[in-house]
Amino acid sequence: MIIIMESSANEAQIKEVIAEIRDAGLKEIRLSGAAKVAIAAIGREQDLNQERIKGLEGVEKLMEIQEPYELVSREHRPEGSIIRIKGVEIGGKALTIMAGPCSVESEDQFRRIALEVKAAGATILRGGSFKWRTSPHAFQGLGLEGLMITKKIKEEVGLLSATEVLDPRQVEAVCQYSDILQVGTVSMQNYPLLREVGKSKMPVILKRGKWATYNEYLLAAEYIMAEGNENIILCERGIRTFVTETRSTIDINAIPYLKEKTHLPIIGDPSHGTGMRHLVPAISRAFIAAGADGLIIETHYDPEHAKTDADQTISTEAFAILMGEIEKIGGAVGRTI
Repeated sequence: MIIIMESSANEAQIKEVIAEIRDAGLKEIRLSGAAKVAIAAIGREQDLNQERIKGLEGVEKLMEIQEPYELVSREHRPEGSIIRIKGVEIGGKALTIMAGPCSVESEDQFRRIALEVKAAGATILRGGSFKWRTSPHAFQGLGLEGLMITKKIKEEVGLLSATEVLDPRQVEAVCQYSDILQVGTVSMQNYPLLREVGKSKMPVILKRGKWATYNEYLLAAEYIMAEGNENIILCERGIRTFVTETRSTIDINAIPYLKEKTHLPIIGDPSHGTGMRHLVPAISRAFIAAGADGLIIETHYDPEHAKTDADQTISTEAFAILMGEIEKIGGAVGRTI
């Protein structure tokens, strides 16, 4: 249940609605909007005295959301959401390009890549300090050392940073060093992690699970928003199908479909979606043409010797060329860089 307040509603009227929600044993979430306050009532809606709430001063209407994901549904925010992080907007007219290595390997490595992706036009630096690996013997990331390098380099170069978090116990530490949390595909239904990320109120990139339906994906986002965190960026990174020649199968349908269903911005990950560096440029162009709000791309000055995901990492030189192509396609669909 979403309660839409009149644009003229004052704080006392809003608090009266919240009191009604709490008295019924439900939880309220105050949602930001362009002109009006919306309040979500979470819990057993049948316990709400809806007629009484309709009659309260300042209430414009009550909305019954048809989808199981009430908070992230576009029904109550048709204009869409823009995530604003220290001067960078995600979901607006300008495309947001995030780039960097799969893993932070050293201070020198991360600095050089940061400088090169910034020069090419990226505004957010990606780089993992904690890594999910199939083998327990593979490189797992630098951990806290990687976080410290991330903070130092992103401040030195002047970029925002995005870092994956694998465990609820890591959230507090990662929040101290990075601007954006990232929940990877294998963690999409790690509900304790989603709740902790939600409580942090930090911007978060939520990647779609490689097995997930659209409803399952949006309900994962709902877990984060149910904790009061509206700063969610969806990321399509491909799904597992019968195709074995590529790492995943890119679901281009997801971009326009999710745009219709949710107000959250969505970006594409052509690196994990293909697993092959020579396919990354074409899929990047396809994402933008389909309406994605941006991209997250793995790049390295020496991709063949990257410690993780070398096969899908493009060179920083190739990334610079790709940025020019993205700008042209973005212009054709009304977007800028």
